Amino acid sequence: MSSPTPDDLKNELEKLRAENERLKKGSSRAMSLKVSEKGGVSVYGLGRFPVTLYKEQWKKLLDMSDEIRNFIAANDSQLKSKE
Repeated sequence: MSSPTPDDLKNELEKLRAENERLKKGSSRAMSLKVSEKGGVSVYGLGRFPVTLYKEQWKKLLDMSDEIRNFIAANDSQLKSKE
């Protein structure tokens, strides 16, 4: 077996970069729900790690949705966006 040529290495690097970009873009859009091992609800796709809460915690959080939206609107100038 001969060692790869510089052109082979360059082509492979370009393929890997393109695949990496595709994976980055795909993961940011896909959100999913799963039941955790301990019986919580885990939301995947918001960040690097899942957000996991028990059903009572999710219900409390969802009940506060209007308050959270109002808080975000009132503090918009201080909040950062991750994009």
